[in-house]
Amino acid sequence: MIRLKEEPNSEQEIRRVLHPLVSQWFFSKFKEFSLPQLFGVLEIHSRNNILVSAPTGSTKTLTAFLSILNELIDASKKGILQDKIYCVYISPLKALNNDILKNLIEPLGEMEKINGEELGIRVAVRTGDTSTYEKSKMLHRPPHILITTPESLAIALSSIKFKEHLTNVDWCIIDEIHALAENKRGVHLSLSMERLQRLSQGMCRVGLSATIAPLMEVANFLVGEGRTCKIVDVQFLKKLDLKVISPVPDLIEISYEELNKKMYTILDELIQQHKTTLIFTNTRSGTERVVHHLKTKFPKKYTLIEEGPPTKVSSLIGAHHGSLSKELRLQVENALKNGELKACVSSTSLELGIDIGYIDLVVLLGSPKSVARAMQRQGRSGHKLYDTTKGRIIVLDRDALVECSVLLKDAVEKKIDRIHIPTNCLDVLAQQIFGIAIENSTSIEEIWNLAKKSYCFKNLKRKDFDEIIDYLAGEYTKLEDRYIYAKIWHKEGMIGRKSKMGRLIYMSNIGTIPDETGVKVKVGEQTIGTIDEGFLEKLRRGDIFVLGGDVYEFKFARGMVAQVGAAAGKTPTVPSWWSEMLPLSFDLAMDIQRFRKLMAEKFGHNKTEKEILEFINQYLYVDDLAAKAVYNYFKEQYKMIGIPSENNLIIEQYTDEKGKKFAIFHTLFGRRVNDVLSRALAFAISRSQHKDVEIRVTDNGFYVSAEKKLQVLQAFKLIKPQELEQILQLAIRDSEILRRRFRHCAGRAMMILRSYKGKKKGVGRQQVSSMLLLNAVRRISEDFPILKEAKREVLEDAMDIVNAKKVLEMITENKIAIKEVETLIPSPFAFNIVLEGYTDIMKIDDKQEFLRKMHTLVLAKIGIKG
Repeated sequence: MIRLKEEPNSEQEIRRVLHPLVSQWFFSKFKEFSLPQLFGVLEIHSRNNILVSAPTGSTKTLTAFLSILNELIDASKKGILQDKIYCVYISPLKALNNDILKNLIEPLGEMEKINGEELGIRVAVRTGDTSTYEKSKMLHRPPHILITTPESLAIALSSIKFKEHLTNVDWCIIDEIHALAENKRGVHLSLSMERLQRLSQGMCRVGLSATIAPLMEVANFLVGEGRTCKIVDVQFLKKLDLKVISPVPDLIEISYEELNKKMYTILDELIQQHKTTLIFTNTRSGTERVVHHLKTKFPKKYTLIEEGPPTKVSSLIGAHHGSLSKELRLQVENALKNGELKACVSSTSLELGIDIGYIDLVVLLGSPKSVARAMQRQGRSGHKLYDTTKGRIIVLDRDALVECSVLLKDAVEKKIDRIHIPTNCLDVLAQQIFGIAIENSTSIEEIWNLAKKSYCFKNLKRKDFDEIIDYLAGEYTKLEDRYIYAKIWHKEGMIGRKSKMGRLIYMSNIGTIPDETGVKVKVGEQTIGTIDEGFLEKLRRGDIFVLGGDVYEFKFARGMVAQVGAAAGKTPTVPSWWSEMLPLSFDLAMDIQRFRKLMAEKFGHNKTEKEILEFINQYLYVDDLAAKAVYNYFKEQYKMIGIPSENNLIIEQYTDEKGKKFAIFHTLFGRRVNDVLSRALAFAISRSQHKDVEIRVTDNGFYVSAEKKLQVLQAFKLIKPQELEQILQLAIRDSEILRRRFRHCAGRAMMILRSYKGKKKGVGRQQVSSMLLLNAVRRISEDFPILKEAKREVLEDAMDIVNAKKVLEMITENKIAIKEVETLIPSPFAFNIVLEGYTDIMKIDDKQEFLRKMHTLVLAKIGIKG
């Protein structure tokens, strides 16, 4: 049973179980137990499964380890400390593991100093970076606390000798569980946890998480099916000081140059008012741009010159993102820890709990697209328990103003958007079954029961499970033409390792993170440049994009080469930064829709400007300038075509100055849902009207366009909720995203080997092998398990077919009304949907000019003087 722990334990109760040495050390460092400790320490001491959800810097880690260190020290003092692993600690980041090692070694050293002699408690890190010598040492003298990653744990579970040290583990801690639960690393870990529990029956599971929802589901993910768990929810322990900032009173009637100047002026003022500021930009290119601009515009403030000899010049601002080398990222992290940086700019890489020292302000440039992500990022400020979390969100357009204002409201009112936990991932299942088979001979029923214990596989169908066994056992003999041979033997309800090479293949190909690299873009034989795979996934034949300042039309891709044709003068349909964009969460999107509905009602009931401004101020926690900007935005939209909302879907038809026909769907459901709806609509149009259309997808809606007018409403009504999955399966059949995701899934299922006999296979060769393999698999069945998984991953993880189906059901049940309107110019809510299509070919200052021009036309149409 999963239940919330409502009341904390008393300080006296915790003091009673603490060893005097631990108690003396603790109160030499802290005045009192924190709230997470009052809730969690005794539960962990009693070996009860527990999920602790609390903000960054709220002592989650010490809460998890205090009881464990207490037990180890008590055993050491009594002379009964065994040579075994008592605790396995798992985190998604190697850097975080090194922080944890340091944060355990130091307290143990301080306690040994108080004690006057060594306690003999060993702590060690085992990851891919650990040397063979260190691993050998662990075999002979295992650490009492093992710090590792999900991948290294899986390797350890299949290691003949080291596995013996995992047979009587008392605790397993999963840190940053929110960063694992929403992807296939988490699915993989959920099965590894079941394998570990099989070896250590009485093991207690401890989950540590920043702001996350739904807690019940995450707790189920942590402990698996049929087990109890207590939830400690102190997510809103800290005081919040959060604001949405607009650099200017009017985000439309201003030049880009002036808007940009004001934004950097405000950003610099915020940095100078604080000791250390962490800035999030959402994209790697944005990170580099912000660092460059701050250094260029304010050189004296962000460069430190120390007189020599020799004269030393150092930067007071740093960049941190995934494309930088490990060494450069470490330099920035250390500079932050040592207080040497005035500011650090990051894309998403500093969201997790790496120790980066004291941050007193977090600035988000643009929307983080989810309440949980906003809270996690802003939680990096005020890292100590009773510090205030201080965050500012700077917005540069009216959509972002509304979005971030609603996001801030949800954060203040403790309303967190739900994460998506992938389920029934057959590629991960295949890899884990292979890992179990190389340990020793095992009953198929035992593996089935083990898999069903995992939350991620609780609804697994026996047919899918059996087909994975058949694939691993080589039952699909036609695949031998593509060098896919049996990996396990299968006989009389048992399975086991097929060959001696099995262990080496498994150990060198384990994991769920796919290899990725740049894709060459060519016109014929001439190389134009490179794009990343995430960008290629989004391309469909005929899509237009910009590379190196020129416009190209996508034709097809083979391996890691994309063939294009020149398309001068055409409007891009996919902006160059598309692959880096974070998708708006469905829950936040629906909250914005509800606000839209309330605003529509106010205007519909002829409320005065004063009354509506009072409502905005009361509802959104914004200042008067922001409230006025929101009011004007909605007033213009209402007067022109009405306000689309949660129960009012507007399709806006207009023709641009070149005669091109656009149908704009105001579907504010986030781009994952809109990707589904737009592909289904394009497929319906191609089948019913025999026309190919251009598509542009954003969080706030999408458009389809063609040279001639389309019967879009007629086509949209052809899409039935119960047929959506079948339509999408057909729509993505020949798509780049399916081809790429099939390679990823085939790699996880070890159909394609990244490494074999010490030789690495490059991504290009993997993709070519994947395309040949995909054709071979299709000749067997469209429901071959790994192809089936690739389709599931595209539709459920990359896109959001579940919520798309809910939207269609609401339309079918008349809970969402559809209104079709024709306009001469786009309505205000459509500006950014249309503008994204022009993003890469317009000069940056022309974009703001486009908005101003459109705004002037709108004001003229609705009779308001600009």
